[in-house]
Amino acid sequence: MKDYYARKLNAEKLALCYEIAPPRVRQYLEAEINYSLQFVHTKDSVLELGCGYGRAQKRFAEKGAFVVGIDTSFESLLWGKENRHDLQFVGMNASLLGFPDHSFDRIFCIQNGLSAFKVEPLNLLGEALRVAKPGGNVVFSSYSERFWKDCLDWFKIQSRYDLIGEIDDEKTGNGRIVCKDGFTARTIRPDDFLSLTSRIGIQVKVEEVDDSSIFFVIRVEKE
Repeated sequence: MKDYYARKLNAEKLALCYEIAPPRVRQYLEAEINYSLQFVHTKDSVLELGCGYGRAQKRFAEKGAFVVGIDTSFESLLWGKENRHDLQFVGMNASLLGFPDHSFDRIFCIQNGLSAFKVEPLNLLGEALRVAKPGGNVVFSSYSERFWKDCLDWFKIQSRYDLIGEIDDEKTGNGRIVCKDGFTARTIRPDDFLSLTSRIGIQVKVEEVDDSSIFFVIRVEKE
């Protein structure tokens, strides 16, 4: 379902998703950010796609980077601005970025944004590459297959809190979580991403982190 995060799972509700996360999920979330932070340096210009209320964005900023976060949920962006005046929040669709070419050193689309955004993946990838500086990085992540049970348990907890719809057990499985209200989350496997990048001739580093995340890291070629 398109715009689910903008219409329903936003601001305080989105924050609650992380507050109720069990220990293994909290470990995954921390490991994902820690891996991402290795690419960020002081004075880097960083763009986070799907920033929500700035949960990861603030960690990038703590490394001395200039960080811009975009999202389609204005409720999340406003809530983030109220709590973090030092961060830059912009309402924008990740598949149609309003930035000039070569604007950012590092671009992140983590926590399965490639599936969560419900946009054409090739457009999303193309826009991220367009605004990346030569020599910079574009970083995507999704869930590891080893993390499937823990991920599903977390989504079931979110359902019990009425943050997402009731899990449809018949349709859920094989890397896909389906709710009866139309919400769907799909794991992006390495073969999926490599098939995508092969269409435009891009080299990708694939790395599993903490048995919970799969990272797809692109080094943008210098001109």
